[in-house]
Amino acid sequence: MKLFLLRLTLILFLSATLLFHAAPGRAWGCNGHQTVALLAEQNLTPEALQFVNKLLSENPVDPALKRYCNDPAHDLLADASTWPDDIRNIAKNGPWHYINIPRGAPRAPLSDYCGTESCVTQAITDQIAILKDPNADPRQRANAIRYIVHFVGDLHMPLHASTNDDQGGNCVPVFFFWRTPQAVHASYPLNLHYVWDTAILEHDMAGAEPSEYAAYLSRSFAEELPKWRAAGIHVDDWAWESHELAESVVYGQLSPTIPIEKPMSVRTCSDDNNIGQRMLELHVSAGDKYQEVAAPVVRTRIMQAGLRLALILNDAALSASAKSTRN
Repeated sequence: MKLFLLRLTLILFLSATLLFHAAPGRAWGCNGHQTVALLAEQNLTPEALQFVNKLLSENPVDPALKRYCNDPAHDLLADASTWPDDIRNIAKNGPWHYINIPRGAPRAPLSDYCGTESCVTQAITDQIAILKDPNADPRQRANAIRYIVHFVGDLHMPLHASTNDDQGGNCVPVFFFWRTPQAVHASYPLNLHYVWDTAILEHDMAGAEPSEYAAYLSRSFAEELPKWRAAGIHVDDWAWESHELAESVVYGQLSPTIPIEKPMSVRTCSDDNNIGQRMLELHVSAGDKYQEVAAPVVRTRIMQAGLRLALILNDAALSASAKSTRN
């Protein structure tokens, strides 16, 4: 009986863990989001760093909140980067983390794809406005920083700006290297979204801490940073970059090719004529060749997210300071 209970407990634990990884919309996981935050810190002005740290330190996260990620060296911005996932079910703002642009959709105003419950591009815009307002409640401004840090990271993950009736790839089971996808309560924990938000990144990190990975990316992209910095803040363009990368790399490099679905509303992997099962039967695989193509994209998007996040926070600090002076 004790052995049975032990096995049952292990099964339930593993199922819960798998379901957590399968949750739609968790771009980059803990390591990726923290790396984005640490890269941003490297590119903040002294004034912006002081502005951000003051708001975050004076308005801390509720200590009773269950946190899924470790705080790397108690870095305030890195810790802030994963908070929106911790409160996602509490705040019921899941749609803020992504924008569903259908595969094959023509470039158009993002309002066409944003949805009635908002989307990641609109959420970034709204939270920037709160952060820049010196008259806003300080706790709301601190939370605005936490949202912006997370959502800029989300936006740079290609599957957060694309869908194929598959919940951003959550309904596409993938044979990843030697791992075989399995169905768990009509979902597929080893799926295309998980591969992009966690597996490719962690394979590339080779066990490094986010701080090590951030330092490596800064060195690797040193020549690109001035060009990206000069381009400025263009949130809609960043969304379309992700969408195009989803088509050309995320889906485009898979074997076999996944056809484009007719756009429709999908709430579970059983919808759209059981898309999850149909995708499973395709035996989609991603191994060494896929990792070789995907890893450079992941590195580029995380570095771009970090630099662009810094641009937003630098601008917000400057704007808030100017408004405070006028008042």
